[in-house]
Amino acid sequence: MRGRQVAVVVGARGVIGGNLVEHLKQQGGWDVIGLSRRGGVDEPGVRHIAVDLLDAAETRTALASIQDATHIFYAAYQDRSTWAELVEPNVTMLRNVVDAVEATSDGLRHISLMQGYKVYGAHLGPFSTPAKESDPGHMPPEFNTEQQKFLEDRSARGTWTWTAIRPSVVCGFGLGNPMNLATVIAVYAAMSKELGVPLRFPGKRGAYGTIMEVTDAGLLAEATVWAATTPDCQNQAFNITNGDLFRWETLWPSIAEFFEIDVAGPLQMSLTETMADKEPLWNTMVDRYDLAPTAYADVAAWPFGDFVFGWDYDFFSDGSKARRLGFHRYVETEKMFTDIFSDLRRRRVIP
Repeated sequence: MRGRQVAVVVGARGVIGGNLVEHLKQQGGWDVIGLSRRGGVDEPGVRHIAVDLLDAAETRTALASIQDATHIFYAAYQDRSTWAELVEPNVTMLRNVVDAVEATSDGLRHISLMQGYKVYGAHLGPFSTPAKESDPGHMPPEFNTEQQKFLEDRSARGTWTWTAIRPSVVCGFGLGNPMNLATVIAVYAAMSKELGVPLRFPGKRGAYGTIMEVTDAGLLAEATVWAATTPDCQNQAFNITNGDLFRWETLWPSIAEFFEIDVAGPLQMSLTETMADKEPLWNTMVDRYDLAPTAYADVAAWPFGDFVFGWDYDFFSDGSKARRLGFHRYVETEKMFTDIFSDLRRRRVIP
């Protein structure tokens, strides 16, 4: 590293951004500025700023104090009801951040963009697997692609470089996040046990046997910073995953074993609908097991669970590009899930 660096982490309160902040703290040599709508508690080496990134004027004002940023790690996301509607707000937020930081930080060297498999059309249906960074694009609209085009065009000025990081489903600790599969599974399993029913895979029957992969949030943070600070990686995209593949039909019994609950065959159901009336049960569990007081709306994102468990087609990428350039970290997926579940228990989120 060239002296002390200053990282602006956008989306610092999410699963991805929060783990990025922690990794940068542990790595040392970084001053970290976290941006989010809610803000956060400052600590040595980390300063939080609450800001509505959809508002260009507010973003410029809030970020005016950032004078020496060297890196932007962009992991913010605005949800909308249709794929087309995702483009405008998500491109706008990225543009507002870049405009504001460029205006105050002449030393900006790199922007890291967090993407996903939507660039491969994974959200639309079966896609070519293993997906490669060089795969051709698909019919728009797609906000990840538009964000990357914005960075490509803006970086043509030659003052900074970019990387695009493409994880699979990201798993880690984080509450109130719309895309957190680990907490969906943990709360679903805990409630199944509380109700005395077996743990059934709730997705499409075909999804139970497809080939899957996920990305540990800690591994993702390490890979993201590696790519942003490795010269050979500049102006490229990278698939980042745990490095192993699995099928739910083999992983699901081990999840049931962790929760000491019987497992039964798949039974397709909408978690969004089935879990809609379970708030009283959750509140009872919080009291009975002396759990941390977490609102039911924040503890699990059932629509996201329905989305992931509905993939009845193979869902994995080729991660060899990052390995060829020097990133060799690996996480065993089954152990990752049990580690996250254990952490949720330690934090008193689940019994």
